Amino acid sequence: QVQLVESGGGLVQAGGSLRLSCAASGRTFSRYAMGWFRQAPGKEREFVAAIRWSGYTTYYADSVKGRFTVSRDNAKSTLYLQMNSLKPEDTAVYYCAAKREPVVSDLSYEYDYWGQGTQVTVSS
Repeated sequence: QVQLVESGGGLVQAGGSLRLSCAASGRTFSRYAMGWFRQAPGKEREFVAAIRWSGYTTYYADSVKGRFTVSRDNAKSTLYLQMNSLKPEDTAVYYCAAKREPVVSDLSYEYDYWGQGTQVTVSS
Protein backbone atom coordinates (compact mmCIF):
# COMPACT_ATOMS: atom_id res chain seq x y z
CA GLN A 1 0.00 0.00 0.00
CA VAL A 2 1.25 3.49 -0.87
CA GLN A 3 -0.09 6.76 0.46
CA LEU A 4 0.57 9.97 -1.44
CA VAL A 5 0.34 13.52 -0.10
CA GLU A 6 0.75 16.52 -2.40
CA SER A 7 1.81 19.99 -1.33
CA GLY A 8 3.04 23.23 -2.84
CA GLY A 9 -0.04 24.43 -4.65
CA GLY A 10 -1.26 27.99 -4.42
CA LEU A 11 -2.10 31.19 -6.25
CA VAL A 12 0.45 32.63 -8.67
CA GLN A 13 0.42 35.22 -11.43
CA ALA A 14 0.82 34.25 -15.05
CA GLY A 15 4.49 33.78 -15.87
CA GLY A 16 5.31 32.73 -12.34
CA SER A 17 6.54 29.43 -10.94
CA LEU A 18 5.49 26.83 -8.41
CA ARG A 19 7.04 23.60 -7.21
CA LEU A 20 4.74 20.78 -6.25
CA SER A 21 5.86 17.95 -4.01
CA CYS A 22 4.35 14.53 -3.44
CA ALA A 23 5.48 12.63 -0.35
CA ALA A 24 5.00 8.89 -0.54
CA SER A 25 4.83 6.34 2.23
CA GLY A 26 5.82 2.75 1.68
CA ARG A 27 9.15 1.07 1.23
CA THR A 28 8.68 0.28 -2.47
CA PHE A 29 8.41 3.86 -3.75
CA SER A 30 11.62 3.52 -5.72
CA ARG A 31 10.13 0.67 -7.78
CA TYR A 32 7.10 2.62 -8.98
CA ALA A 33 6.64 4.82 -11.97
CA MET A 34 5.10 8.11 -10.86
CA GLY A 35 2.90 10.59 -12.62
CA TRP A 36 1.25 13.97 -12.31
CA PHE A 37 -2.26 14.60 -13.55
CA ARG A 38 -4.54 17.60 -13.31
CA GLN A 39 -8.22 18.33 -13.44
CA ALA A 40 -9.77 21.71 -14.16
CA PRO A 41 -13.39 22.49 -13.25
CA GLY A 42 -15.77 20.86 -15.69
CA LYS A 43 -12.99 18.99 -17.49
CA GLU A 44 -11.66 15.47 -17.57
CA ARG A 45 -8.54 14.58 -15.61
CA GLU A 46 -5.55 14.91 -17.92
CA PHE A 47 -1.99 13.70 -17.95
CA VAL A 48 0.77 16.18 -17.16
CA ALA A 49 4.04 14.30 -16.68
CA ALA A 50 5.48 10.95 -15.65
CA ILE A 51 8.82 9.56 -14.56
CA ARG A 52 10.25 6.07 -14.53
CA TRP A 53 11.33 4.48 -11.28
CA SER A 54 14.99 5.25 -12.01
CA GLY A 55 14.31 8.89 -12.83
CA TYR A 56 16.11 8.60 -16.15
CA THR A 57 13.00 8.52 -18.32
CA THR A 58 10.44 11.30 -18.27
CA TYR A 59 7.36 11.95 -20.34
CA TYR A 60 5.34 15.16 -20.71
CA ALA A 61 2.07 16.32 -22.17
CA ASP A 62 2.62 18.62 -25.13
CA SER A 63 0.86 21.43 -23.27
CA VAL A 64 3.54 21.57 -20.56
CA LYS A 65 6.64 20.43 -22.42
CA GLY A 66 9.48 22.92 -21.97
CA ARG A 67 7.77 24.60 -19.00
CA PHE A 68 7.35 21.80 -16.44
CA THR A 69 9.97 19.41 -15.09
CA VAL A 70 9.22 16.20 -13.21
CA SER A 71 11.82 14.69 -10.91
CA ARG A 72 12.06 12.34 -7.98
CA ASP A 73 14.23 11.67 -4.96
CA ASN A 74 13.90 8.00 -4.11
CA ALA A 75 15.92 8.42 -0.92
CA LYS A 76 13.27 10.85 0.30
CA SER A 77 10.34 9.02 -1.33
CA THR A 78 9.31 12.30 -2.89
CA LEU A 79 8.12 13.29 -6.35
CA TYR A 80 8.39 16.86 -7.63
CA LEU A 81 6.88 18.97 -10.37
CA GLN A 82 8.63 22.24 -11.13
CA MET A 83 6.24 24.48 -13.02
CA ASN A 84 7.60 27.56 -14.78
CA SER A 85 6.03 30.12 -17.10
CA LEU A 86 2.62 29.29 -15.72
CA LYS A 87 -0.46 30.18 -17.70
CA PRO A 88 -4.08 30.67 -16.61
CA GLU A 89 -4.96 27.47 -18.45
CA ASP A 90 -2.69 25.58 -16.03
CA THR A 91 -5.23 26.27 -13.28
CA ALA A 92 -6.42 22.92 -11.92
CA VAL A 93 -6.20 20.49 -9.04
CA TYR A 94 -2.94 18.60 -9.46
CA TYR A 95 -2.70 14.95 -8.44
CA CYS A 96 0.28 12.68 -8.08
CA ALA A 97 -0.12 9.00 -8.79
CA ALA A 98 1.92 5.84 -8.41
CA LYS A 99 2.02 2.88 -10.77
CA ARG A 100 3.20 -0.50 -9.50
CA GLU A 101 4.94 -1.25 -12.77
CA PRO A 102 8.07 0.82 -13.46
CA VAL A 103 7.16 1.85 -17.02
CA VAL A 104 5.81 5.37 -17.49
CA SER A 105 2.29 5.91 -18.78
CA ASP A 106 -0.05 8.78 -19.61
CA LEU A 107 -3.15 6.67 -18.90
CA SER A 108 -4.78 7.43 -15.57
CA TYR A 109 -6.37 3.98 -15.27
CA GLU A 110 -2.92 2.38 -15.23
CA TYR A 111 -2.07 4.11 -11.94
CA ASP A 112 -2.80 2.28 -8.71
CA TYR A 113 -2.52 4.95 -6.02
CA TRP A 114 -3.56 8.59 -5.96
CA GLY A 115 -3.06 11.56 -3.71
CA GLN A 116 -5.80 13.91 -2.61
CA GLY A 117 -4.70 16.73 -4.90
CA THR A 118 -3.41 20.27 -4.47
CA GLN A 119 -4.98 23.37 -6.04
CA VAL A 120 -2.97 25.50 -8.45
CA THR A 121 -4.51 28.78 -9.54
CA VAL A 122 -2.84 31.01 -12.11
CA SER A 123 -4.20 34.53 -12.42
CA SER A 124 -3.94 36.56 -15.61
